[in-house]
Amino acid sequence: MPTWSDVLRTAAATALALSVTACSGAGRTASGLDWADCGDGFQCAELAVPLDHDEADGEKIGISVIRLPASGERIGSLLVNPGGPGASGVEYARSARSVVGEAVRERFDVVGFDPRGVGGSEPVRCLPPESLDDFVGLDGSPDSPGEATALEEGARRFAAGCQARSGRLLPHVGTADAARDMDLLRAALGDDRLTYLGKSYGTQLGAAYADLFPGRVRALVLDGAVDPSLPPLEMSAAQARGFETALDAFLADCVKAEDCPFGGSAASARKEVAALLRRADREPLKNALGDGRSIGEAWTTLGIVTPLYDRESWPVLRSALAEALEGDGTTLLRLADILLDRREDGTYANQTEAGLAVTCADAVFPGDSRAYAEAARESAGTAPLFGPFVVWGSLPCAYWPVEGEASGQKFDAPGAPPIMVVGTTRDPATPYEWSEALAGRLSSGVLVGFEGDGHTAYLTGSDCVDRLVDTYLITLAVPEDGTRCPEIE
Repeated sequence: MPTWSDVLRTAAATALALSVTACSGAGRTASGLDWADCGDGFQCAELAVPLDHDEADGEKIGISVIRLPASGERIGSLLVNPGGPGASGVEYARSARSVVGEAVRERFDVVGFDPRGVGGSEPVRCLPPESLDDFVGLDGSPDSPGEATALEEGARRFAAGCQARSGRLLPHVGTADAARDMDLLRAALGDDRLTYLGKSYGTQLGAAYADLFPGRVRALVLDGAVDPSLPPLEMSAAQARGFETALDAFLADCVKAEDCPFGGSAASARKEVAALLRRADREPLKNALGDGRSIGEAWTTLGIVTPLYDRESWPVLRSALAEALEGDGTTLLRLADILLDRREDGTYANQTEAGLAVTCADAVFPGDSRAYAEAARESAGTAPLFGPFVVWGSLPCAYWPVEGEASGQKFDAPGAPPIMVVGTTRDPATPYEWSEALAGRLSSGVLVGFEGDGHTAYLTGSDCVDRLVDTYLITLAVPEDGTRCPEIE
């Protein structure tokens, strides 16, 4: 499964508060950007890039771009990416006033873009909304032959749907393609070197850029890093362990709260969560939304995972679990919808489809479902609640119509200036050891650790992290490698 997207800070409560205004009326040029006002101080444009970077004079596609101009003495542009893969950088930049510090906004135009295949940039499409509902609702931790067969058939349908609807795009949506687009965007913005803030999968995109264009880097902040050198199923298993660590932190906090639905210790609470998932597998929870979806184990798991991305959302999770223990899964379903960017009318942004398309393009996955079954069994030993679910999530890549990148992505970016990698010790989606690994692999990587909870660290409450990031972006002053920011009280 792709790294579950940090859509607009990947927090349930935060994502609910954010809105998107369409960029319209913008022109396209091959070598520059024609900006048009698109509301609330933002300007929008479209950049033409080659569909196939090996054929620069061939077919072009449009990349949707947005910027918030600097409010003071301008240094240049700061490109931002929220991760995913599949999350909209345009949506993320729309919230620039809350996701980029004021001092940075004063000195930089904040620029977001939808990577190719995402949102407003030639979006990958695979299934109609009702079929996506069915796909997401498949039991992602099959414990019977029937569930395993249904999951395999669903994965095949998904891959076939992507080929039927977006086959022209699929060979060209990998991270390296998006990094080359980013260099064309840098040039179109008039910046000699790139200044960039990437979160989660956005760290992989930033590292790919640095590896391809080390001499064109000014400053990169890679927050909540991915370790793309891991074999794909090992990456899934490691991510599942991250979710287990985050759940344990939540439960340890929950049992001290007055509104916690669990009695006793965190260990006993974990057993109750496991029992809830087993119960939802046998008999779906109540769905008061009236949309016909069956809240089985998959939707329940996604609903639990979503608030783990942000400690500020833990009270929402306590309430949702209290309802679920009484048989009502409606709030958990709403939370899952936020994670998947499913709208109230039942339609989806293309986050899930684009995310899998990029994931399958960036690595070579096993082509036999038995490999996933074995990896899921092994993952259950270290991540019993989430391991099989996360491992099986990438099964469509087994049947993908386009061959993945066989060489791996072991970025080292020789000759690049210092690159700042930030990791959170109890990050649910990108475990801290991934940040350690990426910082160690980059020839100029500098690691900053944050002792805390939630996915990514910048502007999530740590004054220490915020100060180090802002200072580095503005002045290029590099923190000492191995700096640790203390936990928020």
